[in-house]
Amino acid sequence: MATLKSEFLLECQNRGFLHQATDLEGLDHRLTQKPLVAYLGFDATATSLHVGNLMQIMLLRMLQKYGHKPLVLIGGGTTRAGDPSGKDEMRKLLSVDDIANNSASIGKIFKKYLKFGEGASEAILVNNADWLLQLNYLDFLRDYGRHFSVNRMLTFDSIRMRLEREQNLSFLEFNYMVLQAYDFLELNRRYECVLQFGGADQWGNIVSGVDLVRRVDQKDVYGMTTPLITTSDGAKMGKTARGAIWLNEDMLSSYDYWQFWRNTADQDVGRFLRLYTEISLDEIKRLESLEGAEINEAKKVLADAATLLCHGTGAVQEARKTAESLFVKAGGEDYEAMLAALPSMTVSKDQVFQGLSVLDLFKSMGLTTSNGETRRLIQGSGARLNDQLVSDEFYKVTLDDFDEKGRLKLTAGKKRHGLVILQS
Repeated sequence: MATLKSEFLLECQNRGFLHQATDLEGLDHRLTQKPLVAYLGFDATATSLHVGNLMQIMLLRMLQKYGHKPLVLIGGGTTRAGDPSGKDEMRKLLSVDDIANNSASIGKIFKKYLKFGEGASEAILVNNADWLLQLNYLDFLRDYGRHFSVNRMLTFDSIRMRLEREQNLSFLEFNYMVLQAYDFLELNRRYECVLQFGGADQWGNIVSGVDLVRRVDQKDVYGMTTPLITTSDGAKMGKTARGAIWLNEDMLSSYDYWQFWRNTADQDVGRFLRLYTEISLDEIKRLESLEGAEINEAKKVLADAATLLCHGTGAVQEARKTAESLFVKAGGEDYEAMLAALPSMTVSKDQVFQGLSVLDLFKSMGLTTSNGETRRLIQGSGARLNDQLVSDEFYKVTLDDFDEKGRLKLTAGKKRHGLVILQS
């Protein structure tokens, strides 16, 4: 990779944000000339964003730190089409009211991470429904559709992988790439936006937007992607037994959010500190070098810093207090005696590696009599792993779910418990 000169790209590289760029040398030069406007788009598919979106938000925050202007685009229009990227089937179509409510709700999240206003580096929030809903279909096809090659569109992963898996791709979804490309053109015209960010799965959409701006308005614009993040065991970032790790506190408590980061695997601590906190790189090197029980202190630093950004100082203090009280309770002799008295079953590491579902565990333990009963238990918020609520019926346990003694506590309702013991 070429030697970078812009402070923003250097920090992106050092912290692990930089994956691909359409013209890295040109972008690096442009960033050193004067402040620019860069955008990221978020479709309104739910009332909250989740940890899987957090890397992108932190990227915008870093951009603002270096004096550039972040533009947050809410996809009130593109949500109506549905992004096929990374999906084997069409996304659920939402009503107009649901999209509007989701747009308003997720818009609030960015105010925790970015400073909004009229200043040169202050963020702005826009919604692509403002222009996409006004388009005349035939005029749009004539003016912009002619700049897209179907042959080339079929080579991009978002479309190619769906077709290779012989999964249906609707014409509605096929249009998504064209609509996102048009967003970039519109944002360039309205706000002089010259850079689009996105995850690695958005590469085809971003390249299409860069090409469209150059073809139609003969302007140089750029695209940059971040890597797709998985945990050390290969799981998608933010997927746990409790379901998605939401950023809105009304969907996930600040304590559960803190606990998610506190439970980070040892191998992921340094990487997550770089991506999800603003702790200095020198301090991160020190923290990730800790070994044994000391690495738990680094995990608490990660949990504190991530929760501070999302929920504030009060939430961090409360989470710490709650965690400490639970730890004392769980570490005592009474707790150990209680665990020893529970009905138990053993599983091998091979069983865990092959995929041990939470449905099978509850049934095998005798806490439920069928997968259907376990599903109903989960849907009624009655299933817990290690006292943490289970909301994902498809969750498969990992070695990280077992404590240091190789134990996993199952709870059904308020009074029925069981202990899964990992064979050594």
